[in-house]
Amino acid sequence: MKIGFIGLGNMGAPMAANLAKAGHEITGFDTAAPIPAGLTSAGSAADAVRDADVVITMLPNGAILKMVAQQIIPNMKRGAVLCDCSTVDVNSARTVASGASAAGLGALDAPVSGGIGGAQNGTLTFMVGGSGAAFATVSPLFDIMGQKAVHCGDSGAGQAAKICNNMILGATMIVTCEAFALADKLGLDRQKMFDVVSTSSGYSWSMNAYCPAPGIGPQSPADNDYRPGFSADLMLKDLGLARDAARSAGAQTPMGELALQLYEQFVEQEDGRGRDFSAMLPRFVKMNG
Repeated sequence: MKIGFIGLGNMGAPMAANLAKAGHEITGFDTAAPIPAGLTSAGSAADAVRDADVVITMLPNGAILKMVAQQIIPNMKRGAVLCDCSTVDVNSARTVASGASAAGLGALDAPVSGGIGGAQNGTLTFMVGGSGAAFATVSPLFDIMGQKAVHCGDSGAGQAAKICNNMILGATMIVTCEAFALADKLGLDRQKMFDVVSTSSGYSWSMNAYCPAPGIGPQSPADNDYRPGFSADLMLKDLGLARDAARSAGAQTPMGELALQLYEQFVEQEDGRGRDFSAMLPRFVKMNG
């Protein structure tokens, strides 16, 4: 396929590179990041999408997504698909999808889970909202960039799934870190705790796949001085999206709200900015009750 790719930062660059390695013709644009090898560089977002069968965007927030959409939708060929892989609010995703549909385009909101490592290794999970026809068009590309793509429903459903998933992730990582800090103070060996919890009812992705304790379990950012696979800044952003969505929908999410408050304190008042979201563990270790 001919693919336009806009947003070539830590996530977008390896995703685009994997598509290029698979033989697709990729024209890329980013306002600041370098263009990866194997891509053709465009002078503007509008130039990147001309004649593209699929346009993929990976952008920081909903406001930027809507601004970019206004630039590229008029320059996309009728029948092409705009696939946004950013994590944004549901309303922004639906606004962009509506504009794309009015211009005769397919539209998908397809946020990802798996972090930078998943983007590099082509093992992302895509949570996708939009039409079945658009999903079928982009599915071969999801297969290259990831290990799984779930069609969650109509426009906005992908963002809804991502928000719910990451609210769970944020809360479970906090309590996992709390548990390790408590184990330390109780004199329980961390490895012994992992051996029990990872095979018992405390099992979770935060414990088993992304353990926040260095030297315990599979390799994780904890073993790299908490350099981000998924930053605390991004977790704070996603928990904010979950809070806003809950308020808009009239849902009660007290654990999500508390997780948001703790990450807000960690990032904005402590030393969490630029660190992995699992760096909550040393934070709790050095705190006294």
